[in-house]
Amino acid sequence: MSPGAAPSPGSPPGDEDLVRAALAAAARTDPRDVPVGAVVFDANGRELARAGNAREALGDPTAHAEILALRRAAQVYGDGWRLEGTTLAVTLEPCTMCAGALVLARVRRVVFGAWEPKTGAVGSLWDVVRDRRLNHRPEVRGGVLEAECAAVLDAFFRAQRP
Repeated sequence: MSPGAAPSPGSPPGDEDLVRAALAAAARTDPRDVPVGAVVFDANGRELARAGNAREALGDPTAHAEILALRRAAQVYGDGWRLEGTTLAVTLEPCTMCAGALVLARVRRVVFGAWEPKTGAVGSLWDVVRDRRLNHRPEVRGGVLEAECAAVLDAFFRAQRP
C-alpha cells in the first residue's frame, strides 16, 4: 500500500498486510542501519507514514523506525501529536524508548513481527505498553510474519560479521 492509499473496499488490511508494509519500509533502510521498518495506519487502514531505521544515516540515536514513523504520522493525522485510533506495524518488537513513545502518542494498536528478547519492551524483556500505572495501554499483537522479519535481521547481522 502506498502512503495515503486506502484498502480495497470491504477488505481492510489484516495484520499480515500491515507487517508486509513494514517489511517494505525495512527494505528501503540505509544499508548502514539495522533494517527495521515501521508504518502507521489510521483506523480505516490508510497508511499515514512509514520509515526505516536511520540512526546511522542521520547520526541520531533516537532515529528508530517507530519514532520516525510516529513523527511523520503526527504531521499528517490532523490531531496534533495524539494518534488515537491508529495502528503501528513494525518488523521488530519495539524497545523501551519506542514503547514509551507509542504510549505517549496514544497509538491504539501495535502489531510487530520478530520478538526481541534482549531489548524488547512490548512483552519480551519488559512490557511497558501494558503497565497499569500508565494512562494509555495499546493493544499488542506480536509474532506476525515472525520468520520473515527475523530473516531480514539475521541476514543483516550475518553480513556484518566476517
